[in-house]
Amino acid sequence: ACICEKNKRVSSCRMDGSGRCRCEAIGSGVTVDCSTLTSKCLLMKAEVVGSKSGRREKPKDAFEDTDGLYDPECENSGAFKAKQCNGTTCWCVNTAGVRRTDKHDADLKCNQLVRTMWIIIEMKHAERSAPLNAESLKKFFTDTITSRYQLDGRYITSVLYENPYITIDLKQNSSEKSIGDVDIADVAYYFEKDVKGQSIFHNNAGLNVSIDNEPVKLEKTVVYYVDEIAPEFSMKSLTPGLIAVIVVVVIAIVAAIVVLVLTRRRKGKYVKAEVKEMNEMHRGLNA
Repeated sequence: ACICEKNKRVSSCRMDGSGRCRCEAIGSGVTVDCSTLTSKCLLMKAEVVGSKSGRREKPKDAFEDTDGLYDPECENSGAFKAKQCNGTTCWCVNTAGVRRTDKHDADLKCNQLVRTMWIIIEMKHAERSAPLNAESLKKFFTDTITSRYQLDGRYITSVLYENPYITIDLKQNSSEKSIGDVDIADVAYYFEKDVKGQSIFHNNAGLNVSIDNEPVKLEKTVVYYVDEIAPEFSMKSLTPGLIAVIVVVVIAIVAAIVVLVLTRRRKGKYVKAEVKEMNEMHRGLNA
C-alpha cells in the first residue's frame, strides 16, 4: 500500500515495479500515476461519485463554464471524450471538459476533441492599504505552478498584476506539449480547487498565497478558456443581460427610424401646402 500524494480521490493504491505509487481513480477504476497530476476528467468523475447533489458551486461571472460539475465520459487515457451527454441531452467539450456548443439531442456529432490552448486565471485579492510587489507576486506564482503542479515554466506566459487583479496566462498548443508534460487544463483545475480551499492533494492543504512573507487573501477566482477552434454557441446561449441590451438597442434603432419617417412625412406635407399657397397667390395676381 502507498499514499497518492497528488490525488485523494483514489482507492486500491499499490507500488509498482519502478517504485511509483499507482491507484484506481474513484468512479472510473482507471489506474493513475501518483507521481504526477491526475487528469481533470477523472477528477470530475470521482467528485460526482462523492457528491450528494452532483453539482458544485461556481463563480457567478464564470460564464465560460455554465454547467459546473457533471459526470463525464473519459477515455482510458483520462482525456475527456469530445461528446458528453446527460440522458438524452448532449454537447461537445474542449480538452478542459468545458462545454463549447449548445446542448442538443443524442444525434449530435462531435468530430474532434478541440484543444484548449490558452487558459486565463483571473484572481482578485482583498482590499489592502498598499499594493503588492509585482515582481515578488510573479515569482511566487511562477515558482508555485512549476513546483506544486509540475508545469514546465515555458507554458506560463504571463503573470500580470493590476491592483487588485492578478492574471495568469497558461499557453500550451498541442504541437508544443511534450510527452510527460502535465496539461494546462489539469493544472488550472488543481489550482482553482486549491485557492477555493477544496484541495485535491492528499494532505488537504490548500494554497497559502504569501507575497514577501505577507499572507494575501483571494476573494474571487475566475477561469477563462480559449480553444484552438472558436466555440459554437448560438444566440440562445447569450446571458439574459446581454440579450436585454441587444433588445434595447434594436428598439432604439426602430424608434429612430419611425421618428425619421414621420418627420419626413410632415416636411413633405408642409412643402406641398407651401407650393399650393404660392400657386393660389400667383393665380390671384394674374386675375
